[in-house]
Parts: sequence; structure tokens; C-alpha cells
Amino acid sequence: MSGGVDSSVTAKILADKDYDLSAVFMRNWDTRDESGSDQGCEWKKDWEDVQKICRMLDIPVRMIDLSREYWMRVFEPSLRAWESGHTPNPDVWCNKEVKFGALLERLTGDPAFSNVSWIATGHYAGKDWKSTCDSSRPRPRLLKSRDYTKDQTYYLSSIPETGLSRSLFPLSGFKKTEVRELAAKWKLPAAARNESMGICFVGEKRKFEEFLSQYIISKPGSIVDMTTGEQVATHQGLWSYTIGQGAKLGGMPQRMFVAKKEIETNTIFIVPGADNPALYVNKIRVSDFNWIWADSPPQDVLQPSGLRAHIKYRHCMTDAPCTVHHDESGMRITFDEPQRAVAPGQIVAIYLEDWCLGCGVIDLPE
Repeated sequence: MSGGVDSSVTAKILADKDYDLSAVFMRNWDTRDESGSDQGCEWKKDWEDVQKICRMLDIPVRMIDLSREYWMRVFEPSLRAWESGHTPNPDVWCNKEVKFGALLERLTGDPAFSNVSWIATGHYAGKDWKSTCDSSRPRPRLLKSRDYTKDQTYYLSSIPETGLSRSLFPLSGFKKTEVRELAAKWKLPAAARNESMGICFVGEKRKFEEFLSQYIISKPGSIVDMTTGEQVATHQGLWSYTIGQGAKLGGMPQRMFVAKKEIETNTIFIVPGADNPALYVNKIRVSDFNWIWADSPPQDVLQPSGLRAHIKYRHCMTDAPCTVHHDESGMRITFDEPQRAVAPGQIVAIYLEDWCLGCGVIDLPE
């Protein structure tokens, strides 16, 4: 539980059913690593809210500190990616490495949770079970939720089958508006709470670049107008800009956008106009792809014709139709239509209609 409306309604739904419930609050970020103090720390307010909700629902709750696991498995690898100019998504890896990784490991080894069969979350996602000819048991499928605008399967696309098989997503059939209505009807403390946005360790009040500057040493380089080849400004590090982002430079005749990062020369290239052709790509190469069904990826990906599918490389985007090939040289995805602002390091999730098959890391747009 996070203290928010989604996990609160999830807890209430399950409390009204015949489940033996225990709640867990994960502390994933230690503000003492930044300031040396917990003063004004947001997690304390969240923890208070969780305890209040659990008292109301008569659910036992405990806090589990996973800040070390988060730092080692999510934050440090993300820092290395940002420093190299890539665009990682820590929230995707948090689900794999922490919520459905370290947390399950901790619960499995804790006698107090020795009888835990399921882990329920407030994610907007669905799950069903599918029988296959190569398995004696049905296997879990990660499915999109009813509320497509809030669907969070993109963030869950990295979790392994073992974690998915033990997961419950009680909000899969609800729209966000309905969840808020239920919270108000049940007079849950989180009913009027604002939705949290942004990466958890950055928070909502700080600028992303300002936060990263505390951990990454400045490495100034050139910002070059790709149309003229002229240097027009200086950046403080490749991590300070993202592909497709507005460059916000003064003195330019029109608004400029980041089209490319050249790691070898520490150079950022910009182009005029939000729809400049240089912002679009037709193909991408993908590394470290993990199929949720790791031992049985779709056979079509190995065929010359490839697998017809849809992908997301951002949470809030319309699925892009594509063809996926996977051979000894790696995975290649060819889009039906050119896609804008595709950046190395981003997570790409593959779908067959509403079924999420897994995800990988964008290595090289083409």
C-alpha cells in the first residue's frame, strides 16, 4: 500500500471478500542519502496514511525498508544510463526488481508471511490464465485494464512470470473515476488525495535536472543546430536533455527540439519545429528483451515475415503497430508509421492486442 486512492480501494475490495489480509508499505527511498535527515520526508506522511487506512479496515500492516535494494537494483543502474546519455525508466525496473523482486524475496523468507499466496496491488492492469500445448498448467497473461487511459501494463511489462502468477489486480475492471467514487462512498481517507506524478525519488516539487545534478558530475558539451552545423549553446551533460524535448534556447528564430545525442563527442543536436523529420524513426534495435513467458516467445518473431504486434515506448502513447524480428543479431522492430522522439534507453513493451508479452531496452533508433 502507498496511502493513495488506488491501493486504498484495492484494500477495501479485498477486505470485503474472504481473504486473510496483511498490508505492506514499502519504503524505497531514503532521504538521508540526500540531506542526512528525515525531516520533512514524504514517506512518513504516506506511512501515516497507510496506517490510518489499515486501522479503518482492520488490516494488520507493517513497513518494509527496501531502500538499499532500490538504490542498488534501480537507482544506480539508472544513474549510469542517464550519465551515458540514455533515457531509462526507473519505474519499470522498480516493479521487476523491487515490488515483484526484492519484496517477494523478503516475504518468502519472513516467517510472519510464510503463508502468503498472493500479492495484490492497485495497478490498473488485468490478468488471466491461458492453457498452452507446451505446458501442463495454465500460464498467466498480463492484460490491459478496462481504463485504457490509466492502463499500467507498460510499467509492469518487465515482471517475471513467477511474480505475475502470484499477483492480483483488483482494479482491472474499474475506471479511475469509478475508483474515486468508491473511495468517497466508503469514506476512505485517500478519497480526495491528489494523484502522485513523476519518478518516486525525484518527487513532484523538484526539477529533474536539478535532482540529477546532485549525483552526476557536470560534463559540458556542445549543442549544435543540425540544419546549419553551428554550435548555438552549451549543455551541462547529455543527461540534461531527452530526445524530442524542447531545447528552450533563447535567441533562436523558432522553437528547437532535441533530435540526437552523440555520445562519442558529447554533443546534442537540435532541429527547428516539433514535427521535424529528424525527430522520427522507422526502426529500432532492442537489447535485453525479456519475454514474460521466458521459455516460449511467439514463434513468429523467428520467421522471415516477423511477428505482427503493437508496441509502447512511453506510458502515455497510442499503441504503434509494427513488425518484430528476433534472430542471432538481436531484436529489430519496424514501425508501420514513423515514430517521434524515440530515445536509446527507453523501455519498449510489445503487445498482441491487450496481451503484454514483455519488454526490452531501446538500443539504437534507425
